[in-house]
Amino acid sequence: MSEPSSKETPPKPSTAATQKPQKVGKWMWLFMWLIAAALLYQYFDDKLAKQYNPNQNVSTAADGQTIILLQNRQGHYVANGFINGVEVTYLLDTGATSTVVPEKLAQRIGLKPGYASRVNTANGTINVYSTEINSLSIGSITLYDLRAQINPYMTDDTVLLGMNVLRQLKLVQQGKQLTLSL
Repeated sequence: MSEPSSKETPPKPSTAATQKPQKVGKWMWLFMWLIAAALLYQYFDDKLAKQYNPNQNVSTAADGQTIILLQNRQGHYVANGFINGVEVTYLLDTGATSTVVPEKLAQRIGLKPGYASRVNTANGTINVYSTEINSLSIGSITLYDLRAQINPYMTDDTVLLGMNVLRQLKLVQQGKQLTLSL
């Protein structure tokens, strides 16, 4: 008779038991990479937004009636503000006779389209619709009862702040800063 050996081989774990922790580990790594990618996306998206619009929080001078805007990377002045209490993004456009609101944004704000007229733009002649803005704010500056136009062909939500508004303000550009005051 032979005695049982003290060096018995342990039973091998089943294949299903070894695959389960490996599958969980793979899913955890995938989940970690997805979280890392989402955080990187949010970081760079925020960084690009600040490069396009460095005036997301418009700074007001001590007198309360002067604001200072910084130029963006393209050399434009873009700033956040309000039309009839709804937050919007403005692009200051000295080449625009009138303030122009994209149609989708105008609907969200509740602007009513008035009479149609034809205007010349950089992209050709188009039909726009007159409208009235009760209040328009940029920083601490607020203007009331302004005429504007609704453009059905604009694809983004940026309002072109035209000369009908800008002519009411004193504009001083120095370096990459624009100072606006009443």
